[in-house]
Amino acid sequence: MTLVVGALAATTAVGYAQLGGYTQADLTRTDTGRALLQVLGDLNRYYLYPVDQEKVLRGAINGALGSLEDEFTYYSEPASTAIDTENLAGEFGGIGVTLVAANPDGTGGKVDNVYKGGAAADSGVQIGDVFVKIGDKDVLTSKLDEIVRLVRGPEKSTVTVTFARDGKPYSVRLERKKVTIVSVEQTILPGNVGYIALNTFYNEKASEQFRAAVASMKQRGVQKLILDLRDNGGGLLNAGTDVADQFLGSGNIVSLKDRSGRAQVYARATNRPTDYTGKLAVLVNKNSASASEVVAGALQDAGRATIVGEQTFGKGVAQIPVDTVDGGKVAIVNSAWLTPKGREIHKKGITPGVVVADTRYTVPLNFSGGGLKPGAKITLTVEGKPVTVTADKEGKFTYTGEVKRPTRSATQGEAAVDLAGDAILKRATELLR
Repeated sequence: MTLVVGALAATTAVGYAQLGGYTQADLTRTDTGRALLQVLGDLNRYYLYPVDQEKVLRGAINGALGSLEDEFTYYSEPASTAIDTENLAGEFGGIGVTLVAANPDGTGGKVDNVYKGGAAADSGVQIGDVFVKIGDKDVLTSKLDEIVRLVRGPEKSTVTVTFARDGKPYSVRLERKKVTIVSVEQTILPGNVGYIALNTFYNEKASEQFRAAVASMKQRGVQKLILDLRDNGGGLLNAGTDVADQFLGSGNIVSLKDRSGRAQVYARATNRPTDYTGKLAVLVNKNSASASEVVAGALQDAGRATIVGEQTFGKGVAQIPVDTVDGGKVAIVNSAWLTPKGREIHKKGITPGVVVADTRYTVPLNFSGGGLKPGAKITLTVEGKPVTVTADKEGKFTYTGEVKRPTRSATQGEAAVDLAGDAILKRATELLR
């Protein structure tokens, strides 16, 4: 999510006050407003089952925002907002792992990486371990945000987690440690080609970490650099413009256009001795979005870098975050952004100068079938190994293999790459020769 802060937020607030908005009294002045209050009251009066007031009211908020049919204008509940706040600050008390969903429907939690020096690593937790319980709570089908919330806590506090490894459960008591989110990873490739991966802009420490990585490359005499923005979904707009500025000596970086159609330059490049001036390639894929596209678009328009990879996601709008009185947050789209040449990329994306498919992820083997009795089991041989599937109540069965996992380092800030199996990275190194 792109957060627009500072002067723009103040300007938007003034504009809202001038245009007017809803008040409590407004709800009673229209038939629709009175109907909303009537429905809420009649639910409590007539509904057969107990009414969860919080759930109903939050449903009304989500319904109001959903009517806009804009996926980037949305409401975050207090629990999710608390996690977002920690992620944005870049620090929290945790066990030193990253998580991904364990189930095809996006629920559950599975360890995606274990970092050296963290509580999990010290206790023998491994990549692929599945979260079964946190304390006494079963989390096999919980939302990922809930698992994260339960795992995190104050430094030096403890949490007991039951994991499953190859179907066998084990429990560990972990003492939470201070976790600093490192959003930048770096390494040196053959031929003294520098490589910096920026995983997210949704971290207030991202700019500082990136500047340090660029300085490290300059100290090593790097004259050819690869900036990897693949799978970076964006974040703070000012963090994105700061990254672009480290490769540009002059010119506009990005402009914002409000609903009146008026465009205003948001950020311009400044020439600093710390800027990197060598050859540059930027890697993108279909998951590169928002602030990542701001960087790629600015560098492409300036002819400063070769963009390599896939068509990007196409999120060309900026949001203003509004804290709600219940501790939640609403993100409201309030402007479209333009590249230095005036391109609007919303729902279009950035087209790379050199198009290459991302080979780090492959579609896993999957199959489905039917005609069995409910609950019946069938064993098939898949890649030389037996796979047993169970038919559901309609006699249908499905199987999806493990998704290929990109190489990752267990040391924060250290990049692990696969030059042989990563077609985009391989092509970029060829272009820089």
